[in-house]
Order: sequence, then structure tokens, then C-alpha cells
Amino acid sequence: MSAFPDTNSLITVRDWIRFGVSQMNQAQLFFGHGSQNAWDETVYLVLHTLHLPLDKLDPFMDACLTDPERDAIQKVFDQRIHRRIPAAYITHEAWLGEFSFYVDERVIIPRSFIAELLQQELSPWVAIPENITACLDLCTGSGCLAILLALAFPTADIEAADISTDALAVAQRNITDYNMEAQVELIESDLFGNISRQYDIIVTNPPYVDAETMATLPSEYRTEPELALASGEDGLQHIRTILQQAADHLYPDGILIAEIGHNRAELEASFPHLEFEWVETGGSDEYVFILTHQQLTNI
Repeated sequence: MSAFPDTNSLITVRDWIRFGVSQMNQAQLFFGHGSQNAWDETVYLVLHTLHLPLDKLDPFMDACLTDPERDAIQKVFDQRIHRRIPAAYITHEAWLGEFSFYVDERVIIPRSFIAELLQQELSPWVAIPENITACLDLCTGSGCLAILLALAFPTADIEAADISTDALAVAQRNITDYNMEAQVELIESDLFGNISRQYDIIVTNPPYVDAETMATLPSEYRTEPELALASGEDGLQHIRTILQQAADHLYPDGILIAEIGHNRAELEASFPHLEFEWVETGGSDEYVFILTHQQLTNI
């Protein structure tokens, strides 16, 4: 039995979108896994559920829905609104720019700012993409950044590492979907624990949520694997190890690109002698930094 009020009067796509926006706002959902507001989230879920193009709403706004279609939308709304399941876990689809990736509850939902840089082939830090021979995506999760690395540097060998075998299973599905099996290799590894070689580029979006924040996360975030979020008392547990060991796994002219959430001030205070280069992504220079092999050897 539905937890919603009577929906028999909801006939058209327009009716259901209006209803979804109202219910999401009333429930005070948290948005942050792709959409940023109730309107965008509702439109996406309705169009996806009806198997309609995600970029064409107007032609279908006044289309009347069949009973099975109405039931399907109501089920999706129930998952999103009453169970607080993020939209990406409902649709098993997450987007980074124009690229779509399969996701489920075994992996964190991709939302890395590093994706922006990879779609620009890491210019200007990489002058000649064809000269890149080896890259590592550390803490790969769904494998999305590894795939974007492979697309940016098609002549490079890409390795993708994660401690979670569940995450690696999802990453393998995405690698297969993109026909990248010949270029991208998966490695089960606790950070650099099982990594034995060097690379031109290491990218990493490791766990970076501190203990205090973990205790107050919205319900939507609590559906994601804690292993992919929590990083000790101050949120720097993983990045400390990465900074201390990265130089051993970079070529002399290699670079490390890392994302650390809202921890810029704490990180700079912990490593005052490091000259982090903070990169503007998503309109902010707070989240992603770049360090060279030479800088990392001075830790």
C-alpha cells in the first residue's frame, strides 16, 4: 500500500512532475548525488522511468500515462522520498559530464571534480597526451576516473586500484561496458599496498570525511559504503599515506592529482612545507590539488 496520498487524479507527465517536486520539497530531501534540486531530480526520475530522452521534456509534458507507468513512477518516488535512496542507486546510472556509469550500493556515487580535468586531457599539466604511458586511479570505486583516463590517454596503460572487492566488481562492469578490458587493469589494493610500479600520472579521490561529519551525514549519504567515505578523525588519514608514498610510484616527471573535499585548510596545516597547486574546478579552487614527483620527494 502506497505511503502517498491518493494519486488517482495524476494523469499526465506534468501532473506527476508537479507531484514529485511537491513531495520532495515537503520531505526536505538532500540533493548532492547529481541533481541539486527537487525539480531536476523529479524530471530525471520520471523521464528515466518512462524510458524517454533525458534532454526532451516539453513534447511529453501533457502525455497521459498508462496504469503500469503510473505504478512505476510511484514506486520510484517511494524509493527516493520515503526510503531516501539516491536517484543514482534507483536508476543504476551516474553521470560525469557526458559519460554515464553503472552504479549500485557497492560503490560511492561518482561526483569527482577530477573528471573535468581529464576531459581536458589534463592540459596544461600534460603537454603531449601521446607521451603518457602509464596511469593509476587509486581508490577507483566504480572505475569512472580510470575509464576517463583511458579515454584521455588512449596509448597509456591504466591501472585502477581499490581495497573493496565489491567496488572492483562494479568497476569491471563499467570497464566492460566501455570496451576497455585491454587498456584498464584492476588491482585489489589498500592504497599503494599491492602497487609495484611507477606512473606518469596518479589520480585519486580517496575517502576524506572526518569523524564529526560522518556522524551527521544526511540519510542519502548513509546509503553509500562507509569504507568509501570515512577517513579517520580529521578526514586526512588516507591522503596522508598517499602523500607519503606517492613519490615511490611516480616517474621523475610524474604528477599526483588528488581530491580532498573541504579539507584544504587542514591539509595545508598538516604539510606546511608543501606548495600545493590548487586547481579551479566546478567554480572553486578548494577541492583538487596537483603535486609533482619532485615536490613529493621532499615530504
